Amino acid sequence: MILLVVLFLCFISSYSASVKGHTTGLSLNNERLYKLTYSTEVFLDRGKGKLQDSVGYRVSFNVDVVLLWRSPDGDDDQLIQITIKDVNVENVNQQRGEKSIFKGKKPPQIIRKENLEALQRPVLLHLIHGKVKEFYSYQNEPIAIENLKRGLASLFQMQLSSGTTNEVDISGDCKVTYQAHQDKVTKIKALDSCKIERSGFTTPNQVLGVTLKATSVTTYKIEDSFVVAVLAEEIRALRLNFLQTVAGKIVSKQKLELKTTEAGPRLLPGKQVAAIIKAVDSKYVAIPIMGQVFQSECKGCLSLSEHWQSIRTHLQPDNLSKAEAVRSFLTFVQHLRTAKKEEILQILKAEKKEVLPQLVDAVTSAQTPDSLDAILDFLDFKSDSSIILQERFLYACGFASHPDEELLRALISKFKGSFGSNDIRETVMIIIGALVRKLCQNEGCKLKAVVEAKKLILGGLEKPEKKEDTMMYLLALKNALFPEGIPLLLKYAEAGEGPVSHLATTTLQRYGAPFITDEVKKALNRIYHQNRKVHEKTVRTTAAAVILNNNPSYMEVKNILLSIGELPKEMNKYMLSIIQDILRFEIPASKMVRRVLKEMIAHNYDRFAKTGSSSAYTGYIERSPHSASTYSLDILYSGSGILRRSNLNIFQYLGEAAVHGSQVVIEAQGLEALIAATPDEGEENLDSYAGMSAILFDVQLRPVTFFSGYSDLMSKMLSASGDPVSVVKGLILLIDHSQELQLQSGLKANMEVQGGLAIDISGSMEFSLWYRESKTRVKNRVAVVISGDITVDSAFVKAGLEISAETEAGLEFISTVQFSQYPFLVCLQMDRDAAPYRQFETKYERLSTGRGYVSRKRKESLIAGSEFPLHQENSEMCKAVFAPPPESSSSGWF
Repeated sequence: MILLVVLFLCFISSYSASVKGHTTGLSLNNERLYKLTYSTEVFLDRGKGKLQDSVGYRVSFNVDVVLLWRSPDGDDDQLIQITIKDVNVENVNQQRGEKSIFKGKKPPQIIRKENLEALQRPVLLHLIHGKVKEFYSYQNEPIAIENLKRGLASLFQMQLSSGTTNEVDISGDCKVTYQAHQDKVTKIKALDSCKIERSGFTTPNQVLGVTLKATSVTTYKIEDSFVVAVLAEEIRALRLNFLQTVAGKIVSKQKLELKTTEAGPRLLPGKQVAAIIKAVDSKYVAIPIMGQVFQSECKGCLSLSEHWQSIRTHLQPDNLSKAEAVRSFLTFVQHLRTAKKEEILQILKAEKKEVLPQLVDAVTSAQTPDSLDAILDFLDFKSDSSIILQERFLYACGFASHPDEELLRALISKFKGSFGSNDIRETVMIIIGALVRKLCQNEGCKLKAVVEAKKLILGGLEKPEKKEDTMMYLLALKNALFPEGIPLLLKYAEAGEGPVSHLATTTLQRYGAPFITDEVKKALNRIYHQNRKVHEKTVRTTAAAVILNNNPSYMEVKNILLSIGELPKEMNKYMLSIIQDILRFEIPASKMVRRVLKEMIAHNYDRFAKTGSSSAYTGYIERSPHSASTYSLDILYSGSGILRRSNLNIFQYLGEAAVHGSQVVIEAQGLEALIAATPDEGEENLDSYAGMSAILFDVQLRPVTFFSGYSDLMSKMLSASGDPVSVVKGLILLIDHSQELQLQSGLKANMEVQGGLAIDISGSMEFSLWYRESKTRVKNRVAVVISGDITVDSAFVKAGLEISAETEAGLEFISTVQFSQYPFLVCLQMDRDAAPYRQFETKYERLSTGRGYVSRKRKESLIAGSEFPLHQENSEMCKAVFAPPPESSSSGWF
């Protein structure tokens, strides 16, 4: 009895989870003609959901459906015919009125006669258990028209019971979930699971990337195992992560309604569906139900050469600080992605010297096989006559948004060849490291070229062919950051000479917390506390920074605090400033530091009253609930008052993700002899040197040398003009997302976001024996443009939404030191110029015949210049000793 009850309950539950009927899917009655109406509409907006603000269109028609054949072996094996009639195209926004692009035009004029004839040719659908077995149409029909038929036909694929399964329809091979309730079935398609070949790429970095959302819900109302009504809605939304005003949404709807049924043709007799299809029309062929790719014809579009000629004046060197230059760069990169090698090479060979570097930036940023082949054919690495072009090519490779294995393989091949310039050879290896990291971030660590590059870097560090190559391989590893290199970094950090040890330590600084193990921290503690050998201040302070930024233990923090007071004068002040900055800015180590400071031996007046001019400070540039931009500046001086190192960093944070926007480090050493001062401990035998190193958007660039050696120093001092030295200058494609979408209605959609900038980072160091004064200057000038473009195309009508934002900005840091007395006077200034901020929105609808509707909006504002605090002590002294700084700057003496 209990068994019968259980069986009865199972029967009831399975019955209630399915729609009443004897089939597993839709079933047509014999000899009946089903007359339905169908419409598909699409509209685009910025996600606000207001129909009046949207653009789009609606395609509607009547549909006749008949059952041609049913298998004698089972009711669930059916062949149906679908015929489209009475086609109409109209605006989705009825408020368009006189501005409607469809006004006064009949369907043949809009769709074109041949397309309309193809659309109205019947298709056959072979259904087994409610699922599409085959889709039959005529050969050589326009793909865009076939896709509209596929979108309609896919609605007839469904099941009448609840459950999750995989289906192949116009969207691809997708995971779908059915929810059946009496006379209604809801189908939820997981669009993210759909497997379909479509072009596209994205920026892997979360801060610079986009957030995508996609949903698809189809509701069926069923009577007698056939549809009375079908409503489908698909939504695709895009938003740029760090600038959320760059956003857009596509809403695509389908509606199918049964109007009436009439007497229809008799079933065709037969056992094999193939024979039935041949009897209907032998010209029918089976084609994929999955949507196919098509390209719309571009009327009146410029050739690549014509496009270049129209924008080249915007890319003149004097115009690179303007947003117009970046806009031109982005549009030309898009065009280059469709160009052939011969076209690109022809433009490269014909261009003049002053604009050629910008052209090289664009060609490299296109990141296509043709553009890579063209630029590699154009550049001659064996010659030293085109070093600027070679360097611009290599840096554009380093900033590549979605590099592939072929690019890395090409650079490895170049590295193994000969060079006209050793600087270019070093840059090639440094950029190889950057590409290794980007490919690994995109799950490409096991690619053959990546494995080969790793072996090349590790081999160079284990057994360098030349001693000076060690720095090159360390810089490559500083970009690559693969964990296999950590043991070698520890070796060089502990046992290497000053510059090598410092570079190895700063490389360790770039690794994430999981890689800074107890073994690594033991070595860093030995370096800081000089347990095995004497190290330079720059090495020791970097080692301390790595420890403090990676979950320091109680004893590690305590030992660092206890060392303050036993260090050289300026290092005492520097380490004290680091600790105070950790506490003030609530850096994660602050909790542990506060615990240690409860001990009187660590926290007392003697330790915290150390004087000096070195400093460290972190602050916010911008801050919002979901993101933040920070700057940090730390400056270390020698005991004689000469700059030892200044380090300016800018980070952009988005939740837990971060991007190292920029780092500019100016270093100097061995200059004490110029003012008859005594060098600090461990720095007695250093050669005179000054140089600058930069990281830009997580890519370490090749360092720049101001002078090296006493003789070089004297010649530079005698001939110095005070002009800044450029660290990096060029056009960078920073944000790059492109996605081609197959909408389930049959329409094609594209979502693209590009962000580019023109950047010029320069630095200078001035030194005056007469005035006993030194000055360092770092200047950043950028023009930024971010553009989003969303389109929906049917081949005969296209709707689009374009959103863009742009600005031109500058950030400058100046450090001035007077060392005629001790404690010497230091004035720090950092300011951001006032910057215009412009936003644009363009919406359009356009027929393939050329007629169109366009709506444009523009918003402009001015971002005021900002003063950034750099230190809190003795600010009045700066004003008293020097002339007042510029109005929008911040400065402080201490």
